[in-house]
Amino acid sequence: MQASGYLKIGSVSLEYQWIASKAEAAALLLLHEGLGCVDMWKEFPQALAKETGLGVFAYSRRGYGRSDTGILPRPASYMHDEARLLDELLALIPAKSFILVGHSDGASIASIYAGSHPQYDIDGLVLLAPHFFVEDLSIESIAKVKKLYQESDLRERLRKYHGEQVDNAFLGWNDVWLSGGFRQWDIKEYLPRILVPTLIIQGEDDEYGSEAQVKVAQELIAAPVTVRMFPNCGHSPHSQSKEETLLEINRFCDSQRK
Repeated sequence: MQASGYLKIGSVSLEYQWIASKAEAAALLLLHEGLGCVDMWKEFPQALAKETGLGVFAYSRRGYGRSDTGILPRPASYMHDEARLLDELLALIPAKSFILVGHSDGASIASIYAGSHPQYDIDGLVLLAPHFFVEDLSIESIAKVKKLYQESDLRERLRKYHGEQVDNAFLGWNDVWLSGGFRQWDIKEYLPRILVPTLIIQGEDDEYGSEAQVKVAQELIAAPVTVRMFPNCGHSPHSQSKEETLLEINRFCDSQRK
């Protein structure tokens, strides 16, 4: 069964998509990237539900997709702010336990949440192209994207997903990453407090983060960490190496059910 609509977190309306499983004991919560939303996951939620047999819940954060418009400029703490909302969100999903599946910014939000709530009933983390600290590579790539947004058809392509708030979505992400103060952004302090098994998937050609992100997670996360590095894959393994990503997530979910 698939449903979509809007839910309220405080006074903010957020769009969502829910793919229910026959047994709603566990669910995967998808946390999108810095330019993502429900629709930008495309067919991945349906494929993930089919592969794992679990419920899959995706939502658009404030300022993205068809959710309420965000407030600009975003503070450097915006991912911490989003992590603090997850308690309310998880309480609205009809499942008893969760595995958080985050991509890029979403992976950072999932990590902050898990490191802040070691006793909460989440069964694991799946981190797709995560970032735990800022690298020169990240800033250089984000600066290039800004130029593309200004000079190419990228803005119009993103409008398909974000509508009239496309500038809010793009600038809310791009401006804060390129601000001077964000260069010191670092969430490594949360990693030793992550007490659930973690799967990290990263492309070897990731243009936004190096393998140093993976290595710091292996060194600091307290729970078992499984790493999969995909060749010929960039920053979006769930679309660029879709079948391999689905297989690895399913294996990970199976291991948590045993």
